[in-house]
Amino acid sequence: MSETPLAFMIATFVVLAVFFAVDLFVIGRKPHVPTTKESLQHIAFFIVMALIFGALLWLIVGAKPAVEFYSGWLTEYSLSIDNLFVFVIIMANFAVPRELQKYVLSVGITVALVLRGVFILIGAAIISRFTWVFFLFGAFLIVTAIKLAMGGDDDEEYHENAVIRALRKVVSITDEYDGEKLRTEKNGVRLWTPMLIVFLTIGTTDVMFAFDSIPAIFGLTKDPFIVFTANVFALLGLQQLYFLLGALLDKLVYLPVGLSVVLGFIGIKLVMEALSGNSLPFINGGHPVEQVPEVPTWLSLAVIVVAIGGSALASVLKMRQEPSAQQQGQQ
Repeated sequence: MSETPLAFMIATFVVLAVFFAVDLFVIGRKPHVPTTKESLQHIAFFIVMALIFGALLWLIVGAKPAVEFYSGWLTEYSLSIDNLFVFVIIMANFAVPRELQKYVLSVGITVALVLRGVFILIGAAIISRFTWVFFLFGAFLIVTAIKLAMGGDDDEEYHENAVIRALRKVVSITDEYDGEKLRTEKNGVRLWTPMLIVFLTIGTTDVMFAFDSIPAIFGLTKDPFIVFTANVFALLGLQQLYFLLGALLDKLVYLPVGLSVVLGFIGIKLVMEALSGNSLPFINGGHPVEQVPEVPTWLSLAVIVVAIGGSALASVLKMRQEPSAQQQGQQ
């Protein structure tokens, strides 16, 4: 259960609902490519709002929940940036017109929020009854971290999953978009537009994203309120971030390394928590391990900041070195 006062929780949900509605259904419904200035202003606003929310948590509830929120928000935000790589590939694969990409992203982000909300409820219910699930969460995150570190997710091509392939066999789909419409008429025949496939693709990939993000944040906090708010703040402004980063996404070469450090750290932290509260027949004679060191919340935040910040800085330095190397080669 959350220690946050009910009135503060209700006020937060109302404000976040307004933010989300304006971000996706007012600004997001305007079919245009946002300028760099517009994107920066939009992203900066939501980052400042997240920082203010964490400060309010600190004042109203205490330092620990606030640090947990900042840790969870930074982790989810970093995972969201990594997920943008996949969105870029999907948009390119289905040749989504640039003026429609904002609309597609708004729908995809809405689906992501709903799915993460469902996963949070399920995860909170499971954790409250079966603490041994931390072993599964921890193992999953460690395996994911190893795959990221080894470049297992560096696939520059999008491969349609079984659902999309099966749909193509039974549904008539035209190759041309008709604005935001899912159905269009061509030579007197009603057909589905590629927008249907795009939405389904974004939706199914959102499910996979949730499998990564929810165990990660439950490794930092068990408070469903903090888990949910961190996820919402991580999704707000994501479509502007997509356009702002654009071609720079493939330049963030060290981001997967930073994420692998974060996910691996959280995975180990979850396994340590599971060891202290559960008994396994092949560990400590079937008794819970005593005196397992508890990882302090501030250390989690420090690891996340250093890993993500360091990988971003290293990526930027590499970007700056590449033009210099090219210039020297031309000379």
